[in-house]
Amino acid sequence: MRTTHLITVAALALASLVVVPTGAFAAPAPPADPSASQHSGVIGQDTLRGLAEEAGIEFGVAVNADLLAKNGKYRNIVNTQYSSVTAENVMKWEAINPAPGVYDWAAAEALIANAEANGQVVRGHTLVWHNQLPTWLTTGHFSPEELRAILENHVRTVAEHFAGDIQQWDVVNEIFNDDAAGSFRETLWYQAYEELGLPGEQYVADVFRWAHEADSAALLFYNDYNLEFTGPKSNAAYAFVQELLADDVPIQGVGFQGHLDTQYGFPDLQSNLQRFADQGIEVALTEVDVRTFVTQKPNGTYTNTPADAAEGAQQVDYWARTLEACLAVEACNSFTAWGVSDANSWIPGWFTGQGAGLIFDLHSNPKPQYEALREVLRNAA
Repeated sequence: MRTTHLITVAALALASLVVVPTGAFAAPAPPADPSASQHSGVIGQDTLRGLAEEAGIEFGVAVNADLLAKNGKYRNIVNTQYSSVTAENVMKWEAINPAPGVYDWAAAEALIANAEANGQVVRGHTLVWHNQLPTWLTTGHFSPEELRAILENHVRTVAEHFAGDIQQWDVVNEIFNDDAAGSFRETLWYQAYEELGLPGEQYVADVFRWAHEADSAALLFYNDYNLEFTGPKSNAAYAFVQELLADDVPIQGVGFQGHLDTQYGFPDLQSNLQRFADQGIEVALTEVDVRTFVTQKPNGTYTNTPADAAEGAQQVDYWARTLEACLAVEACNSFTAWGVSDANSWIPGWFTGQGAGLIFDLHSNPKPQYEALREVLRNAA
């Protein structure tokens, strides 16, 4: 039997809770295509959510808090298709702690309230990351002692504030470089610890311990990209997790982000998930999308149409195989898409000429990827 943390939903057809965000982090979705099919705002047995429950897994999505409040179709998809939600941006350090001693909980609390009203669990993302830090922190002239105290205070404050609301925390995010050596990323915290005469990587163990003391119920994850492929990075991460476990650090899971690209071969994902799981921890797919090259318009801008039909079909295949890999590993209990639709994907802004990475199109209508995932879940159930 799969080890699972599903929450029983007493009333699946609860109405969406409209909330007011503190800020926007993505462009609004374009108007729905009048000729396109409309998404049903009803939770049914044949939704991703309903089928995932039968298969014994949480099926999740990264959520933009502003769109959740303002875009009805977006909100209906989130609330009816997914049993788990991840805060895309509103729990990151720069959003939640914009000034020294000042915490803005409103947007994150609104996301949690909407999840509770719709019987969903919440993944917290992320307590510690080297990106999206507030300016007061990155430009401040703090001593190593002060930086360690700031780190501890932040982790304890945030984890304690949301204690009881978070199923899984991405406690530390992207701590290894993507290089041939599998080297540790020398972040602000790494450098501060070294200046204190401590091993730079020791901050990770401290952060996990502080988070666990603040919220002993949440499952605590290390989250990173390119762990899907066996190689220097995944090997280094595997060895480091072993060290943490040997030192009784309360790490309970590893998140494989799953940002895939059709120009590369499909990773040996299942075997990597399994070897981490064999350490006695949970594993999860936490930020899945599958990008490909898209066609270019005469004016130089790009469409959302795969440039190669074969690679478009490969996208569908990669989505299905990624979910199958998770379902094949008993300790993989959570699968999350990094965004609802191609209209709000991060991909075009980071990878010029690529896109079409999610399972709903620019008008928030389901793509072939959606049906492929439903078929995988039907077979698993």
